[in-house]
Amino acid sequence: MPGPVKRSVMIAGHSTSISLEPPFWDALVAAARAEDIPLNALVAQIDADRVLDPDPPNLASAIRVWLFERACRSQ
Repeated sequence: MPGPVKRSVMIAGHSTSISLEPPFWDALVAAARAEDIPLNALVAQIDADRVLDPDPPNLASAIRVWLFERACRSQ
């Protein structure tokens, strides 16, 4: 299995790097298409929810959990 791939995304007007394994990038891109929003906007939504947690996880972890929960809801 290939290791994480680092990509830059824009959140709230600033660039941030996120490292995710290729299957998670593929799933995130597919989710953005399904929601009909840009990838940056989806990541910003996930980030906004993440920071509401009293002990927020890092952004990559939040994205993985969001994708997992999304997959579970669709079953």
